[in-house]
Amino acid sequence: MITKMSESKGNVLGFKLIGDVTKEDYKILVLEVQALVDKEGSISLLSDMTQFKWVDIDAWGADFNFSRTYRKKINKMAVVGDKTWEKWLTNLVELFLSIETKFFDPIDIGVAWKWLKE
Repeated sequence: MITKMSESKGNVLGFKLIGDVTKEDYKILVLEVQALVDKEGSISLLSDMTQFKWVDIDAWGADFNFSRTYRKKINKMAVVGDKTWEKWLTNLVELFLSIETKFFDPIDIGVAWKWLKE
């Protein structure tokens, strides 16, 4: 499941990924992101992965399409998590998508929001 976080404001969107993320969940994400991109031109994005488990295999294509479609519309991305592989994923996002990306521990989620708003 993907839910929009209430702290989202201006051109900064935050999403909490909970459990297994499905292809249907990406439809929610795309609608929110596209609406804000249409309004603002470019955005910053926070992904809270503290309750995330995995992306269903059917959602891999949606994930790839999202990355390909919006990589040039995302200025910064903050990944909040508590697992080593999430930190590695953050580095790969920055490397392959050329998006300024930082990893934050859950205790520093406020710092992540502040960084995105700068």
